[in-house]
Amino acid sequence: MFYQLKEDLKVVFERDPAVRGVFEVLFCYPGFHAMIFYRLSHWLWNSKMKFLGRFVSHLGRFMTGIEIHPGATIGRGFFIDHGMGVVIGETAEIGENCTLYHGVTLGGTSWAKEKRHPTLGNNVVVGSGAKILGPFKVGDDSKIGSNSVVVKEVPAMATVVGIPGRVVLSGEKRVGFNFELDKLPDPVATAVSCVFDQIRRLEDRVEELQNNQEKLKTELARYEKQDQNEQVSEDVI
Repeated sequence: MFYQLKEDLKVVFERDPAVRGVFEVLFCYPGFHAMIFYRLSHWLWNSKMKFLGRFVSHLGRFMTGIEIHPGATIGRGFFIDHGMGVVIGETAEIGENCTLYHGVTLGGTSWAKEKRHPTLGNNVVVGSGAKILGPFKVGDDSKIGSNSVVVKEVPAMATVVGIPGRVVLSGEKRVGFNFELDKLPDPVATAVSCVFDQIRRLEDRVEELQNNQEKLKTELARYEKQDQNEQVSEDVI
């Protein structure tokens, strides 16, 4: 447990450019504090001291604003940035080197006493406010965009955004820890842009048809006038 906490401390320095020293992490980082409470509560939970595990977990929630059930399984290199409002359910499983931002929920969609929370693979990044709900897996090296609601399995090396979550990029392996979630594709904006492009093309086509119609009317009027003149000439003769 203490070895894992040492790794948790190291991870803060790797992924937060604002950190300035060990004492700042020890006293001012709720994400790190939450992991201390979690490691202890998880050890108590696995040692059949369920009530004490839950009580320590509850203290951690009160102190940090981060709720991690002691029954959850969290791997090495886990990092919670800011952390307020993060909720991790009892049967959630988190792989190695994962990162969660504030407001993330790893929740369930069932009341049955079974696996009901998601499983995150290795190197997964979940943006602020995202909700991952259900007993499915989010594949390795995937990214979940901010405020997305994911309710079905996510393949490895995928990027998911939207409500409900949609895979907008797939097969692009991340090099290092890329947290540029503001640059994720927006499928709704893309769809709206395509609609506007189509509307502009239709407007151009309608304008072209109207011009052709005016030309045809002009030619028709000229032919009609010519026919009338010919008819008058014939009458005079």
